[in-house]
Amino acid sequence: MKLHRLAASAAVLALVLAGCDNQAAVSSDLKTPAQKASYGIGLSMGKNLSQEGMDDLDSQAVALGIEDALANKEQRLSDDELMEAFGFLQARAQERMAALNDEVAQAGAAFLAENAKRDGVVTTDSGLQYEIITKADGAKPKVSDVVSVHYEGTLTDGSVFDSSIERGESVEFPVGGVIPGWVEGLQLMNVGEKYKFYIPSELAYGAQSPTPAIPANSTLVFEVELLDIAGNDDAEVVDVEASEPVEVIEE
Repeated sequence: MKLHRLAASAAVLALVLAGCDNQAAVSSDLKTPAQKASYGIGLSMGKNLSQEGMDDLDSQAVALGIEDALANKEQRLSDDELMEAFGFLQARAQERMAALNDEVAQAGAAFLAENAKRDGVVTTDSGLQYEIITKADGAKPKVSDVVSVHYEGTLTDGSVFDSSIERGESVEFPVGGVIPGWVEGLQLMNVGEKYKFYIPSELAYGAQSPTPAIPANSTLVFEVELLDIAGNDDAEVVDVEASEPVEVIEE
């Protein structure tokens, strides 16, 4: 967590509260637009701080600071004391995040080691693992091609973080424009086939976290159906609604 993030959040909250009727107590019913907006800002602040490892902050002390600022009261702690406290919390959050990242990486490695033992799972030289769910004889894409796919991405615990299937709309993109695990895996497939990819973090997003739904160092699992290759007249166009349902692979 950085100091300016908390300060900015508090400033926005102060603006909202300042626009409220000073005589009206905040109600748990959250009836007025100002109350609802105030609650929403507080909720967003809490979620952001929790994700930064600040889940043990004292909410009453946060409220006290806001109240003192709105009432133009003298602050109860010096700037030096506040900076020291923020520095402590930031260092602690970084330590917690580093420990969590290591835990995720170790769990991913253990998952892949066990998964590699299952019948039908193939491990390539890069470390990518895949299994064929549905075979077909369509054309095979090259790294320079643009493909149309349906997919669902999950963490190793089965948590879905993205799904074109749920959205009901396939996705088109260049084979060479995605994460390395996809670049390699797509070139193994024929149009009309469904594969399941098990992608080590180093072939996915590595130590980066592209979204809160995907922790850093995550091993990712994708079920992918290759629908078409753009501009390829020989590619088989698959009717998704008429195709066989995806076979669920027990992990």
